Amino acid sequence: MQAVRVHDGGELRYETVPDPVAGPGEVVVELRTAALNRRDLLVCGGTYPYPLPLTPGSDGAGVRRDTGEEVVIYPSLDWGDREAAPGPDFQILGGPRDGTFAELISIPEANVFAKPARLSWEEAAALPLAGLTAYRALFARGGLRAGETVLVLGAGSGVSTFAVQLAAQAGARVLVTSSSDEKIERSVALGAEGGVNYATSDWVAAVKELGGADLVIDSIGSTWPQSLDCLRPGGRVVVFGATGGTEATLPVRPFYFGQWSLLGTTMGSPSDFAGLLAALEAGSWRPVIDSVVPLAEAATAVEAMATAQHFGKLVLACG
Repeated sequence: MQAVRVHDGGELRYETVPDPVAGPGEVVVELRTAALNRRDLLVCGGTYPYPLPLTPGSDGAGVRRDTGEEVVIYPSLDWGDREAAPGPDFQILGGPRDGTFAELISIPEANVFAKPARLSWEEAAALPLAGLTAYRALFARGGLRAGETVLVLGAGSGVSTFAVQLAAQAGARVLVTSSSDEKIERSVALGAEGGVNYATSDWVAAVKELGGADLVIDSIGSTWPQSLDCLRPGGRVVVFGATGGTEATLPVRPFYFGQWSLLGTTMGSPSDFAGLLAALEAGSWRPVIDSVVPLAEAATAVEAMATAQHFGKLVLACG
């Protein structure tokens, strides 16, 4: 089969590799599409120092070879028995285990779910990691309720586009931040009430003028103090990334006087994924696709992700 693999120095090569063989409890999926996530940048860049060569990619959709069923891949491996957090054997597909940037993949049978019928192959591949991250952040960790205000930082990313649509469907008031007025406008089209351009205004002050937030979804990391400052008393900040930095300093007294909560999250459990699929079936929203390129051009898509100019998901056509 053909696959894209990361080699020493972060070089991506489109090359011929042996077909995968299903082990006990596994199935082989003929991938139709795969999708990129920021995690793939970290794998390619060596932030996650997995043994190389490695096939990256956490998102995919295709056809089971044994049954012919159309499936979407759930990318959390060995989540464990607790809903509160993954167990010690937890991994994310695409490092260290070979991922979806390939024509074929061998995957545990527990990690394949029926492809939502109303989604195209491109939309189905775009759903898993980012959709699951957004769903767990909003509901399992963030406890979002109808009528609350949720602030989503960084409009335009895969997770943020899902978060806007899921929160709006749940009856929340949704605000976003971005350095791009166009991305804010596109988020409004997805269900946001409005947004703040952090490049041209004080976004914390602007959010406070809009009444503050009950829940902030923060993938930036270095913005924890500002995210907390946006909260109403008793509010929550849920964090799942560090695109802006890996350290933050917090003032202690405002934190406990405000009765705030700071919650971490990553990926999601099988129950979370089932909840995401149920939310999809209950609504009319669809994954937002920025662009689709052939598998052989994966390196170009990775470069595009690094610029952060895209809106929605970057997708690969695998076969």
